[in-house]
Amino acid sequence: MLRSIAAISLLVLLSACAEKSKFRSYDGPEVTQVLVEKSNRRLFLLHDETVLRSYRIDLGFAPVGDKQRQGDGRTPEGVYRIDRRNPQSEFHLSLGISYPDRRDVAEARARGVDPGGDIFIHGDPRSFWDRFKGDWTLGCIAVSNGEIEEIYAMVGMNTPVHIRP
Repeated sequence: MLRSIAAISLLVLLSACAEKSKFRSYDGPEVTQVLVEKSNRRLFLLHDETVLRSYRIDLGFAPVGDKQRQGDGRTPEGVYRIDRRNPQSEFHLSLGISYPDRRDVAEARARGVDPGGDIFIHGDPRSFWDRFKGDWTLGCIAVSNGEIEEIYAMVGMNTPVHIRP
């Protein structure tokens, strides 16, 4: 009897210590668009015109203005789409944004530069307190790990992403 109680106690303890899954489920209204307001450092998930969720964000290390070229530290501005999902991201989870589009490529070519790419909405590989140091990404949109778990569950492929100055 004592061994059974000890075994059950051990199982309860082990299950309490098990890592929580980063994959959540969502059964609410469809997210029909993602809106990013760079100047306000906010990301909104919308169903039509209704805001479902809002998040504080960090941007590229040089956030003012539209992305011009690879390595400039700017977050692009314009209308894009979610074009990929990365469950193994080094930034916890990430949703790919369809930058660069044809316009971005043409503008970069005209300037003789590489437009860059690999722009994501992603989590944070650093500690919570580091988020208060300001914009730090290479052009991506960063939220906390808990927030990207929620966003990842709510936002589907091909969802429009509007990134405003």
